[in-house]
Amino acid sequence: MTLPQLTISNESDAVVDVPALAGLVEHAFRELRLHAECELGITLVDEERMTTLHEDWMQEPGPTDVLSFPIDEVRAAAMGHAPVPGILGDIVLCPSFVRTRAATAGRTLDEELQFLTVHGLLHLVGWDHATPEEYDAMFALQDEVLASWRGLAS
Repeated sequence: MTLPQLTISNESDAVVDVPALAGLVEHAFRELRLHAECELGITLVDEERMTTLHEDWMQEPGPTDVLSFPIDEVRAAAMGHAPVPGILGDIVLCPSFVRTRAATAGRTLDEELQFLTVHGLLHLVGWDHATPEEYDAMFALQDEVLASWRGLAS
């Protein structure tokens, strides 16, 4: 399999397992039936930068855990159809913001960032959680991708 066109930039002061994030993205591309040559950027930022992005793009105050910025509106290929290449967009993560929540959830920082990476990727390919039905479907798929990833990574 051709590896995704992936750029990961850690602009935060957090120590992050970047190779694991890259491996997770490659796995998620296969699981979600995305073309191997789709382009994706992941940037890890500090709370000040995330606050600016959150306020500018979502009109919401303060920092948040993850933001997704789709570009080509690429969707996962349906069974029997070939995936199409394109620019998925960008995922922005804020490690310092999620550190406490990770500990509360019993996850490491890297596990929480992996959770949020899949969450952000699902948003990029059209998933949402605005209604209870959408929430259930999106989080079930997210859990499935992460479970299969953890099974491989063990």
